[in-house]
Amino acid sequence: APLPNSVVFGFPPLVTEIFLNSGVAMILMTAMIGQLSAQVNASHMMLDFINNYFAVFTLYVAMVIEFSGLLHASYVIQLLVAWLAGKPIETHEVKRDAGANLFFWARCIMSLGILGYACAVTFAALFEGKTTMWPGIPGGVAVILFIVLASCVGLLEGMQIAFFAVTKLPKEEQGKHKFAMKTCELLFRGEG
Repeated sequence: APLPNSVVFGFPPLVTEIFLNSGVAMILMTAMIGQLSAQVNASHMMLDFINNYFAVFTLYVAMVIEFSGLLHASYVIQLLVAWLAGKPIETHEVKRDAGANLFFWARCIMSLGILGYACAVTFAALFEGKTTMWPGIPGGVAVILFIVLASCVGLLEGMQIAFFAVTKLPKEEQGKHKFAMKTCELLFRGEG
C-alpha cells in the first residue's frame, strides 16, 4: 500500500483507496501481464513457447510437486464431481495396481489434511481480524467474502481453461446446450 497521505499520479483518494490500498492494481497487473498474455501466447504457439530451458525446469518442478501429492486434494474434488454428475472420467492412464492405489490415496489424504489446516488458519485469521480486510468488516462477513471471491476466481480460471480448450474443437463438438452454444457464439464472434 502507498505511504499514508501520499498522492499517486494526482489520483483522487477514492481511486487510490480502491486500486492501490486494496491491492486490486497488483492483482490486475499480475493477471494481465504475468499470466494472461503468457497463456494466450502459449495457446497459439505451444511448441515455440516451451522450446527453452526454463520450460524444462518448470516441468521438472511441476512433476516434483505432482509426485509429492501436495495438491492431490484436487483429484478428490474431481472424483467427487464426476460421481455427482454420474459421468465416468475418461483417461488414457493404465489402471493402478494395489500399491499405486495405496500411494495415490495416501497422498490424497495428506493433501486434504494440508488443505484443511490451511483453511483453518485462513478462517481463524479472518474471524480474528488478522488480515488486510477492510476495517469494520465483521469476521463472519469476511469469511463469506473470502469464499465468494475464491469461488469466483476458481470459476474464472476454469472458464479460461475451457475457452482455450474449446477453440481447438470443431463447431459440432462445441456442445448442444443453450448456454454453451451462446458462450461459443460470443467467444468466436468477429475475429475470435
